[in-house]
Amino acid sequence: MAVLLQPTLPRGDSLFEPQPAEIVGDRKLTALENLYTFRFVNGAVLGHSPGQFVQVAILGVGECPISICSSPTRPHTFDLCVRRVGEVTEHIHRLRTGDVIGIRGPLGHGFDIQEMYDHDILIVAGGLGIAPVRSLIHYILDERRRFGAFHLLYGARSPQELLFREDMAKWRESREVNFHVTVDRPDEQWRGRSGVVTTLFKELPKLDPARTLAVVVGPPIMFKFVVLEVLARGIPQASVYCSLERRMKCGVGKCGHCQVNHVYVCLEGPVFKYAQLKALREAVE
Repeated sequence: MAVLLQPTLPRGDSLFEPQPAEIVGDRKLTALENLYTFRFVNGAVLGHSPGQFVQVAILGVGECPISICSSPTRPHTFDLCVRRVGEVTEHIHRLRTGDVIGIRGPLGHGFDIQEMYDHDILIVAGGLGIAPVRSLIHYILDERRRFGAFHLLYGARSPQELLFREDMAKWRESREVNFHVTVDRPDEQWRGRSGVVTTLFKELPKLDPARTLAVVVGPPIMFKFVVLEVLARGIPQASVYCSLERRMKCGVGKCGHCQVNHVYVCLEGPVFKYAQLKALREAVE
């Protein structure tokens, strides 16, 4: 029986004061994304839930929010997938094993793992959306007997942008997950499926709407069409999870960058039920 470990970091000021963490592994995933494995210098356990994030701080440069993409069932280290898109992430990409940076968190609200027990799970990820949901994927696989059928659909724009290829190779061979992947723009070497991620729904068996929970993570343009496919299979809006991570910056509701109407994504999310988001204008448009 797995237990979600509680953080051993001091609370209160730790939400604002970065704790030193050492890079114990780094791996290039694509031209833009690197995967880093961290361990707190003081031996603390992050104690996150799947779907939460941390603030990564580089002294003299700044900080940025990044999703945790490893499972709390593997507690002694944690993984972050970093896309090089700005000044902070540019500096992170220059780091290597042995370097130390600052971490604030875990922050936000993740997936309701207790609610997911004994349910069939459908995860649909698009692009970089596979990074925040990787934590949940590994949790389900590590605690497989606690869940029913497990379906995973993943789409990327091109073969060169596919993330976690080593994981994908294991998922393809595993009997524990019904995994399918597609790319929008195949090249001459691509031998897999092509098309947008919604084309993979035809690979699914008949779902039981009463016992299926769906998770949708990806770019905003994907949400609308994927959610329509999910709802068309009779899955209730209250059984559909979405992860937004919309324009988050400070991580503690102080800057307002992630505000959608009256909701601060960094505080109330980044994981929401679709039933909640439906009433928020621009939340998933």
